[in-house]
This record gives sequence, C-alpha cells and structure tokens, in this order.
Amino acid sequence: MNKEQTYLAEAVALARSNIENGGRPFGAVVVKDGEIVGRGVNEMLATGDPTSHAELNALRAAARTLRSPRLQGAAVYASGQPCPMCLAAMRMAGITEIAYAHSNADAEPFGLSTAAVYAELAKPLDAQAMRFRHVPAEETDPTSLYATWQQRQGQSEG
Repeated sequence: MNKEQTYLAEAVALARSNIENGGRPFGAVVVKDGEIVGRGVNEMLATGDPTSHAELNALRAAARTLRSPRLQGAAVYASGQPCPMCLAAMRMAGITEIAYAHSNADAEPFGLSTAAVYAELAKPLDAQAMRFRHVPAEETDPTSLYATWQQRQGQSEG
C-alpha cells in the first residue's frame, strides 16, 4: 500500500468508526510533510452544526496543530468526495491536493451525494435557487469596515 492509499485507508477507518458512534460515514485527514496533522469526522448529527463535516473538522485540527489558518503544502484525504463547502474551505486554507476514496456516484444510492449542490453552484448567481444579492451597508462610521481592519493590522505589527 502506498502512502496515498494509507492516508485514504485512515480516512475510511475514521468514517467507519464514526458510523459505529452514530455519525455519518465520513472521515478525513490532513497530511503535511508526510505526517497526519489533522483528523476529522462528520459531527453534524452530534452537534447539530450543518458545517461540521469531516474535512472541515480535519482542517480545524490541522490549523490548531500547525498554529496557522494557512495550510499550504498540506493535502486532504477524505473518505468521500468533498462537498462544495469543504472544497471552498480547502481552497481558502491553501490546500492544493485532495484525494477521496468514494465518489458522489458511489454515494448517490444512499442519499449522500452532493452532485446536485455542485450543479446548482455551477449556474450563474441570478439563476440559482438561493436569493443572493448585494445590499450596501449604511454605516455611520466614516472609515470603511475593511479600512478599519487594515489599520488594526498595521497597529498589531508595530
């Protein structure tokens, strides 16, 4: 078994363990420099949190281990094909390599595929089912929200 298969087997083992604990069949690991730096399982049912996916929990664990929200050079190995939310989070964290053991096609007969979400997100924003619009904020502070943040960043560096 090569390293990639070993990491995928770990993700699948986490998913199987999660089933035994009453959770959904998803597990993930984050690997950097040949070491697992984060593990996660889907905890949606346990927490009531719709964002508590295995990949996001593994990213959170890796960020704590590495003490950084930036995970460049790390790879994610997941038991199932990551959903669009998890894929976006991985991109935001700087992940550039993802491997998964079971596809959306494998998950479809069990009601676990996210292919429909991918298809919806591929449509232009104005053609999607979710209402999405820009409504500029009416702020009383003359300094913009982002300029305030930038100023604070400069102060914390000094």
